[in-house]
Amino acid sequence: MDLRFTKVKTQQTQTLLPVEYTLAVPEDERRKLAVVWLWLGVVALAGAGIFSVLLVLARTPTIGELIPFADFFHTALVLHVNLSVLVWILSFAGVLWSLNARPILHRLSKSIFAIVLSGTLIITVSPFLGSANPLMSNYIPVLDDPLFLAGLLLFAVGIGLQVVFSMSAMPPVGKVISGQGVIGFGLYCAAITTLAALAAFAWSYLALPKQLVSEVYYELLFWGGGHVLQYTYTLLMMVAWLWLSSSAGMTLPLSPRVVLVILGVGLLSVFPAVPIYYAYEVTDILHREMFTWMMSYGGSLAVVPLGAAVYYALLQKKPESDLQGSAHAALLTSLVLFGAGGVIGFMIEGSNVTIPAHYHGCIVGVTLALMGVSYDLLPRLGYPNVNFRLARLQLWAYATGQFLHIFGLVWSGGYGVERKVAGAAQALDSIGRVAGMGLMGLGGLISAIGGLIFIVIVVKALTTPDKTHSANASA
Repeated sequence: MDLRFTKVKTQQTQTLLPVEYTLAVPEDERRKLAVVWLWLGVVALAGAGIFSVLLVLARTPTIGELIPFADFFHTALVLHVNLSVLVWILSFAGVLWSLNARPILHRLSKSIFAIVLSGTLIITVSPFLGSANPLMSNYIPVLDDPLFLAGLLLFAVGIGLQVVFSMSAMPPVGKVISGQGVIGFGLYCAAITTLAALAAFAWSYLALPKQLVSEVYYELLFWGGGHVLQYTYTLLMMVAWLWLSSSAGMTLPLSPRVVLVILGVGLLSVFPAVPIYYAYEVTDILHREMFTWMMSYGGSLAVVPLGAAVYYALLQKKPESDLQGSAHAALLTSLVLFGAGGVIGFMIEGSNVTIPAHYHGCIVGVTLALMGVSYDLLPRLGYPNVNFRLARLQLWAYATGQFLHIFGLVWSGGYGVERKVAGAAQALDSIGRVAGMGLMGLGGLISAIGGLIFIVIVVKALTTPDKTHSANASA
């Protein structure tokens, strides 16, 4: 069957045949490597979930004041952000990059994974081995301690090697633009933006004066590259939207060639980073403002048209199975949360909890899309024990909790509640402030339960493989 986008004329009507926007799963070492990358991402998300509960408790009225450790909130925040964003999303990128690679240099790819795993482990255990002094730098908060920083550097080196390997091992799109070719191109774009983010981090490191105060230093160090890295997350989400549209049985009102152009626009939106670095010193306030504008307006050039097409297709198609229902729920919730996060971004005034509301909306939109693809991928990887009905409920629970969470933060931000503080430091001295942060706490609890259900579903599937599939693969 030709899965390319075609038009079939029947009398005086035209019918659009759906395009299969997925990747074929190989039966060799690439499949096994994709599974271990998925394990890393899921375990990182589980760890982030534990710290998210602690964060919510630390911010919840009355409860937060009972926590005795002064830096508890900030240390938990550092680990939560790094595990739930950096490790989880880039690990899932490793899943897709592995599946999209040609079968070459298996030992090298395993060694690269080992480097990333080692960096993740060091980041996670460093607070329990004496690492302290949490610094709330945007995009990548850190513990200003040699052990944590060594783990972060090791993780970055591993991801950089994985990106270079993936780019060299990716098959060409081909003359005939198929759905799989479009997915491959989107993953190639995400690899380029990740490499660009690492280059931006290096550029900032070389340009920054080392005598800066620690908190200012890390803020400036991660500012440019952090903004570029958001394009990687967005491109991965767009790839996931395409994948889920096929899982949901939808027909997008766009040809693969048009989708290819949209993904290309998403990649080109990163390129202004180069003239920004050349035109302004890293310490210049205009350097910061230009990156903010680049992310605010550049990303929408690709996300808005594809998101509109996906939403239109969602309205035309009702789920006909539990699998389609899961993909449908992942798409709808991802679109809503990412869109809400984008809108909130234009409401930011000053340094209050509206900022984490914006960031949570966008990142959770990415996470929901990747969760949906995880469910679809498990049977393809040889792990068919997936409860898609429960998966659908999980996606709605997680999304509902996060929506209440960010709504509570926006509400509290309107009352001036500061970001990156907890307990008595929040100055919850009015009914409006208490109500907003209480709603935030309720949403965070519901979201944590939804995240836990995701971990249970995926881990249960990964620990009960299809014996028939395993036997065929061995043969």
